[in-house]
Order: sequence, then C-alpha cells, then structure tokens
Amino acid sequence: MTDAAALQDDAVAVTVTRSDTVYEGRVWNLRRDEFTYGDGTIVREYVDHTGAVAVLALDEEGRVLLIRQYRHPVGFRDWEIPAGLLDVPGEDPLEAAKRELAEEADLTAQQWNVLSDFFTSPGGSDEAIRVYLARGLADAPEVFARTDEEADIEVRWVPLDEVVDAVLARRLQNPSLVVAALAAAAGHARDWTTLGAPDAPWPGRSRPVGADRPQD
Repeated sequence: MTDAAALQDDAVAVTVTRSDTVYEGRVWNLRRDEFTYGDGTIVREYVDHTGAVAVLALDEEGRVLLIRQYRHPVGFRDWEIPAGLLDVPGEDPLEAAKRELAEEADLTAQQWNVLSDFFTSPGGSDEAIRVYLARGLADAPEVFARTDEEADIEVRWVPLDEVVDAVLARRLQNPSLVVAALAAAAGHARDWTTLGAPDAPWPGRSRPVGADRPQD
C-alpha cells in the first residue's frame, strides 16, 4: 500500500551555468538555461513567468463566482475564476488575490484560505499559481473600470456541484477553474480540513537553494 503522506513533489538544486533572456515580452520573457544534471549538461528554454493567483469565491448558498472573457491564444471566451499576475517581484500573493477579486468581480471577502497550489506547465514554464478560497463575500466599495478583454466580462453564480459536473464533462477547460473546483469539492467533503492558512509558505514560487541563475 502506498503511503499517501509520502507523495510530495521534491525541489531539486541544480547548478545553472548560463542563463539568457532569449526574448523579452510585454508581460513575460522567454529564457534559456544551461544547467548540469546527472552526468551531463542540459539546455532548456521556458517562459520566465511572474507567478499568479486565482480566487474561488464561494457564497453562503454554495455557489461559485464564475467570469467569462476572451482569451486570444486559444480563441475561446472561457469560464474562469478571478485571477491575475503578481504585479511586482515579491508581491504578497494574498494581497494580489484580494486585488484581483475586487478588480474583476467588485467583491471583498472576510475569510481567506489557501485552496491549492500548482504549476501550469512545468515542462515549458516556471509559472506557479496559488488558488485561494474566499468566503464571507461583500460588495467592494468601488466598481472598477474594465478594458480590453475584460470589458465584456460575463459574471455568473453557479452551484459548486454544477461546476464540478461541467469540469468532469469536459465543458470547462481553464486550469485554475478546473483545479479550484475539484479541490473545493474534495475539501468540502472533508469539512474543509484540507485548507491552508492564508499566509502559508508557497514553495513553488522560490527556486531551490543552489539554483540561482547567473546574470545574462
């Protein structure tokens, strides 16, 4: 029998011998690292990401706040939960989550917990997302003006079970929404004993000791 407690991702310290910004974009960059691993040297290119947060807002009726907006890379207006980038290096993720909930949904929350942490595409990006569960919801003191893809955001409150059903039927594909909905359903079934403190350590946002990258 497998010891479930032993199932854990392990951080690995490698020596990065060269690191270059291959392309500098408006939001994130493409980086090429050369590093030693095992008996050889490996070169990998990946998206050098700022990190992000997402918020599953759950009301007293057990409904999840969903928003739908256009996402150009995939050509879909997909259903999502409020989410956004960490705006500056070292930004507190909880404060970022509060900002995104207010800006995208005009809401505040009294109770915050960590629901899940995940890497979006560990083979091609260092993006890590922290998902919060927000409860005790109330209207934000101001309504934010939205532009670009956010200008026509559609908002809908959906029972958590219906969101999970849509995920399992493969009708919803946004990764933050998928992870958050399944984690929330499992957490609710366990009386929320799976939740983390809002300021819980976030290992996924810091490279292991020894993996510092040299300057370009």
